Amino acid sequence: MRALAFLDPGHFHAALTLRARQPGASDEIFVYAPAGPELDDFLALVKAFNCRPERPTAWRPIVKIGGGSLERLVEEQEGACVILAGRNDRKIALMRRVHDTGHHLLADKPWLAGAAGLDDLRHTLASGPLALEIMTGHHEIISILTRKLVADRDVFGDFDTGDGDGPVIEMTSVHHLEKAVNGAPLRRPPWFFDVRIQGDGIADIPTHMVDYVQRLVTATRGPGDMDTALELVAARRWATPVPRDLFTRVTGEPDFPLEVREAVAGSELAYYGNASLSLRAGGIPAHLETRWDLTVPAGGGDMHRASIRGTQARIDVEQSAATAFRRRLVISPVRDPEGLRAALGRAIAGWQTYPGVALSASDTGWEIQVPRGLDAGHESHFPLVLAEFLAMVEAGSAPPALARDTFAKYALLARAAIEAKT
Repeated sequence: MRALAFLDPGHFHAALTLRARQPGASDEIFVYAPAGPELDDFLALVKAFNCRPERPTAWRPIVKIGGGSLERLVEEQEGACVILAGRNDRKIALMRRVHDTGHHLLADKPWLAGAAGLDDLRHTLASGPLALEIMTGHHEIISILTRKLVADRDVFGDFDTGDGDGPVIEMTSVHHLEKAVNGAPLRRPPWFFDVRIQGDGIADIPTHMVDYVQRLVTATRGPGDMDTALELVAARRWATPVPRDLFTRVTGEPDFPLEVREAVAGSELAYYGNASLSLRAGGIPAHLETRWDLTVPAGGGDMHRASIRGTQARIDVEQSAATAFRRRLVISPVRDPEGLRAALGRAIAGWQTYPGVALSASDTGWEIQVPRGLDAGHESHFPLVLAEFLAMVEAGSAPPALARDTFAKYALLARAAIEAKT
């Protein structure tokens, strides 16, 4: 059984990894952090998982309160797997220090808050203990099935770059500053609104989006053609005005801290969490856009759209009010509707590990119907990432291309961070 050690858990993603029990990990977990609201919030969420009526967990936190968290962890927890989710401006330097002490490391994205830190990243990924991102999109069922469809030449063909007009892959997402997690209002630390610490719109959500583009492009490549090289075309960022009263509700603080006063005008903070990127991955043009809205509307949630143009079919993914905020996957024919229908039937018949997936007609083609049992929601993906990480630790290795693609992604985002500010 592996011991889990949490180092300065400052983001709720740290606790979400514990949403389910882990057969490969001890129920006794070690937490190294200074006293304060961030530690309190972490422990409260872990307690909520332990106390829920259905499938409760049984975590037993051993809390080591005080300064010098890393030094105390290294001294006391030889061989533990370290989970890190908190301030992003110092994350990669801290990751390098953890890595060099011989600990395997699961760290929340983003690993960089701006353009600095690539040398530390290269060193951490080069060799030795494993370093893995908390990348939940790898476990989201619609993302998994979309990648399978793109990889199926009878369904998708190849990326449609024929006319050279516009992106072949387009993605947009909308997240919310004020929302609920595990059924309770989310409290964010005040530094979340300081883009020098949290990272701006280029640094944050695009880590997921670029990662997804990389996986889509890789899905169409044969064993001898693994070119997913990334090239930045353009990048920009812009601000969401955050009212003081919303900041207070989300953080519990009565006013904006001094550190962000330069971004405050009147009673609003300019939060530069929105971004737009154009890039090429393995020569395939893509456009990505993400933004932060203020409060989740009643009955609503985050929104997502993706469109992938193939020579045989176009694949569209949507999560919005029109889909009751569940992801909807639609495949539309480009030239041969009956041939596409037959290819989709063959593809679904081969998805034995996803029972209950079915095909139905839509306005433009066909929709993949996914049973609710295969789509438990975003929060359920965090323990799956932890399970994947523990399996890699047990095996002693990660997929060969993982370190290469991770570094390429952050190198692109570092260039984009510079471009967006100019």
